[in-house]
Amino acid sequence: MPTTDREKSVTVKNTEGLHARPADQFVRLAMQFDSEITVCKHGVDAVDGKSILSILTLCATRGTELVIRAQGDDAEDAVCQLGKLVELGFDE
Repeated sequence: MPTTDREKSVTVKNTEGLHARPADQFVRLAMQFDSEITVCKHGVDAVDGKSILSILTLCATRGTELVIRAQGDDAEDAVCQLGKLVELGFDE
């Protein structure tokens, strides 16, 4: 079965941005998927979506647009769930 590529653009909505707690939530969810997951913002190279240190290097403040990309058999589910987490403001 061929692998699938998916991507979704989302905007960071929580007040404090993508600090340690939401970055941890993102990475924990990303680790549940077999797909390769990357995250990027304008002007910054894509980072590993399964690495908390990489996610933190994005310095994504409130209002930052991120692009979540996944490649693999569960890519569609991965970008859907990760995108929803960001869009809901990490329940903060």
